[in-house]
Amino acid sequence: MRQKTQKELAFLHDLYIATYWGERFAELVDQHVELPKEGRAVYVEAGTGGHALALQERAGRRLTIICTDKNEECLELARAKAVALHEPTEFQYEDTNALSFKDNQYDLVLGNASLTLIGDLQSNLGELVRIAKPGGTVAWWLPTFSSFGEFFSIYWEALVGAGLDDHGVDVENMITALPTISDVEKWSAATGLKGIASWTSIEEFDYESGEQFFNSPLITDFLLPNWLEPLPEGARAKVVKELARIIDEERHTGEFVLTLKATLVVGKKARLQ
Repeated sequence: MRQKTQKELAFLHDLYIATYWGERFAELVDQHVELPKEGRAVYVEAGTGGHALALQERAGRRLTIICTDKNEECLELARAKAVALHEPTEFQYEDTNALSFKDNQYDLVLGNASLTLIGDLQSNLGELVRIAKPGGTVAWWLPTFSSFGEFFSIYWEALVGAGLDDHGVDVENMITALPTISDVEKWSAATGLKGIASWTSIEEFDYESGEQFFNSPLITDFLLPNWLEPLPEGARAKVVKELARIIDEERHTGEFVLTLKATLVVGKKARLQ
């Protein structure tokens, strides 16, 4: 499985991820996050900028929005959109684990953790809260526990079929590593957020066959690399073949459904004492 370049991933993100995946989370944000009438906002991991630019249009010019991403090619696409739409939104490269912004600067901080590695979630959240003003709003969103259960239920079976039984523990770890809603609320409180509220939407992705599942950019280029990472590189193609076979056998001419538990958490940064 050839690894895509940053430019290829950026185009795939714009065409498939921002819509097919990102809109599930964007709807939660649009429903539950109140935009400041004026001031400064940051949108971390804004991808190719579609949602951020929609927020900018809604907020008007009195709210300055700075957007970040770790893929420079995504940022180039986002800047081109901003120019075409005559929006002042800024886009810059940032490491989500070590944002370059100073402490206590922003009225609203938005954090897209929907594709963040699980082990990085708490450090990313700490950075979001650090840069928010005391009394400012922090909103972040991510998949939570029981997401992707259909995939994990057949992953162990595929490992057995590929002669990799000893990696079954890796699947168990992936299942239990996804945070619960209670976990993310506790993490938010521990970083200094108050008045925490959360909303969750159950989303489904339907695939007509194993081939369609593994031809989906969302799966092959964004989710699957993390799921296969613990396996020996030379064995991954065999496991994928087993997974496709199991999907086709189990769906019995029906669709294979992948379920996402999309969660948004919002809180206010505690005011300085």
